[in-house]
Amino acid sequence: MSSAPTFSGKDPNQHKRVSSKSNPGFLERLGETAGGTVFGVGLFFLSIYILFTNEGRALQTASSLNEGLSQVVSLGPSSSLDLQNNNRLVHLSAKLRTAQPLHDPNYRVVVQAVKLKRQVEMYQWVEYQESKDYQENGETKTETTYTYNTEWKSELINSRNFDKEIGHQNPSAMAVESVTVVSPEVIVGPFSLSKGLVEQINNFQTLSLRNLVGFNLDPFLTIDDDYFYHTQYPRRPEVGDVRVRFSFAGLSGETSPFGPAQTVSIVAMQRGEQLVPFKTKSGDTLEILYLEDLSAEEIFEKEHQHNSMRTWGLRAAGWALMFLSIQLTMRIIYTLVDWVPILRELVSVGLKIFALCVSCSLSLLTIGVGWLFYRPLVAAALGALALLPVFLARSGLPAKKNE
Repeated sequence: MSSAPTFSGKDPNQHKRVSSKSNPGFLERLGETAGGTVFGVGLFFLSIYILFTNEGRALQTASSLNEGLSQVVSLGPSSSLDLQNNNRLVHLSAKLRTAQPLHDPNYRVVVQAVKLKRQVEMYQWVEYQESKDYQENGETKTETTYTYNTEWKSELINSRNFDKEIGHQNPSAMAVESVTVVSPEVIVGPFSLSKGLVEQINNFQTLSLRNLVGFNLDPFLTIDDDYFYHTQYPRRPEVGDVRVRFSFAGLSGETSPFGPAQTVSIVAMQRGEQLVPFKTKSGDTLEILYLEDLSAEEIFEKEHQHNSMRTWGLRAAGWALMFLSIQLTMRIIYTLVDWVPILRELVSVGLKIFALCVSCSLSLLTIGVGWLFYRPLVAAALGALALLPVFLARSGLPAKKNE
């Protein structure tokens, strides 16, 4: 494979590069297709695994939720600690509380919340590529257009990987790092929350800096549109300039200028003064938190809905993988006839239709086998119901013959 030298036009932030390679021979294309066939076979078995195990996972989750709903004990928002509920699944709706506010001393930001996130962005060069292939003199040529723009990015972009680094260098590190601070103890009612419950508090809101405008800031900082800018000219940034935005999740202050304390609804196991995960007999772990006031019945109804959505999502993903795997596996047939233009197009369309039909049939069959394995009684009942019209039709045949 060869590459022509880079050439630039009038725009110093855009150039093109043309690379060429000789068209592969029949045996080379056949070898590449064989590799795709092996990969397709692997994807096929992966799709079978996803479709089959998804049915068992859905059943286990549904059984665990039904088990939890039958055992859960609802507590009032002002209930005191009752040790009789120790090691039992409880439901509680109340406001979040934290002992101390979270703060960032570098920017003098203070907020009474469960989490405080500092997101840092740097003004950097970004490279974009757009390629197109064409045939010329028996070779496949690729023309790639490289475009460079300056943008605010939260991740560090290594300009050494650019096709043309000269004039588009980025700094090798950020002056400030992004970080998320979490309150060491989060309390709801008389209980402190487990780490798993705290991780579910992610309703981040941007921290408004309007109240800080005109505040005695450090001389190198400027506030504009809820950002701290490490430059005196935020509307005219240069490469390497940094800006910082803060956001918070789970307000927990009694008298916070950002709003009332967040109300949460929790289903978890009471263990002393803590709420911890609850292991069901069906095999799942219940440790549920919603950022709204919900009854226990409403929480489990939402969890059933999420389980259903996840089940159908994995079914669709399993079918898509199977469709792709069959296409890759049958690609070798296309390679054998790709030297005949008309036949090549017909075979391509036929293989796609074949992959669609087979993937749909095999996906349904795999799901059916999963039901038969995980839910034999339900599968047997559905099978009997499906065969009922056949038996009724056959039972009416002798009577018609006698007539």
